[in-house]
Amino acid sequence: MADLKTKILEAVRPDLDAINAALEENLAPHFDLTRDVAGHILFSGGKRLRPLLMLLSARLCDYNGDRVPAYAVIFEYLHAATLLHDDLVDEATVRRGKPVANSVWDNATAVLTGDFLLARSLSLAAETGNADVIRTIARITEMMSQGEIQQLHRKGDLTLTEAEYMQVIECKTAVLFEGACRTGALVAERNSTDPQTLADYGYNLGLAFQMADDLLDYTLDSKALGKAVGADLREGKLTMPVIYALEQAGPEDRRRMEAIIQNPDFSIEEFEILIGLLQTYGGIDYTRETAKKYVDRAKACLAGFKPSPARGTLEDIADYALQRKI
Repeated sequence: MADLKTKILEAVRPDLDAINAALEENLAPHFDLTRDVAGHILFSGGKRLRPLLMLLSARLCDYNGDRVPAYAVIFEYLHAATLLHDDLVDEATVRRGKPVANSVWDNATAVLTGDFLLARSLSLAAETGNADVIRTIARITEMMSQGEIQQLHRKGDLTLTEAEYMQVIECKTAVLFEGACRTGALVAERNSTDPQTLADYGYNLGLAFQMADDLLDYTLDSKALGKAVGADLREGKLTMPVIYALEQAGPEDRRRMEAIIQNPDFSIEEFEILIGLLQTYGGIDYTRETAKKYVDRAKACLAGFKPSPARGTLEDIADYALQRKI
């Protein structure tokens, strides 16, 4: 896994530098406070995966213009906006190993900075002059908001089904990956087949990525995770490992799991018991196997493109989404 991560980073290092420079440049003209709060989340160690997907998708479609890094930051702004809002809604304390923005400043400042980033992403979409890009970004903002509302509405609901969970992660994660890849093809002005094929790649990758991310909550290494141990569960978010294990467990073990899940102040020892039950009833293995299916689907979407460094890196990213530990 370390070798795959190194391979990807070496392949995209110039692109990451260009994306980071574009992020700095786009924030520079704005008020100091806005820049400081946005910078707190934007420059705290994010992977830049979403803008990178847009850039690689454009390159896969033979686009060689110099505006792609500037347009690609749309997707980092959208992602950062959701994180600012999520941390407030979830009453989180740590993000990427740092105090959340609303604890450093205040709730209103964090919310309004998230709003600014959403608006900025739409302004950048408009600069492309492509109506399909603008429609794509508008759809992403609508879908992500609906996903957050649905997740909030079902917070702590032990009756949440796998199908309902899939709807939430489609809105929260997959549509942003999907939109980044679609936009790459759109700015390259390729035929109608390429945007949809790359959108399908991004959609499947996004689902796999979120499932793998949900598995990370069941580690005891909070330093590597970048947030508190069991944070998602403490916030009442039921994810696939828990949903599946609850369905498979016998009455006694289900009651034990429910008691832990419904107590936001569960201890490390109780969390270890829960992890053991997730393993016993196959929740972790089932989630990993399901994520692998979506990784395979994502890679299959690239089969029609000619072999190239961009295609190879997109395939590697799909593999790494499942293998990553942080």
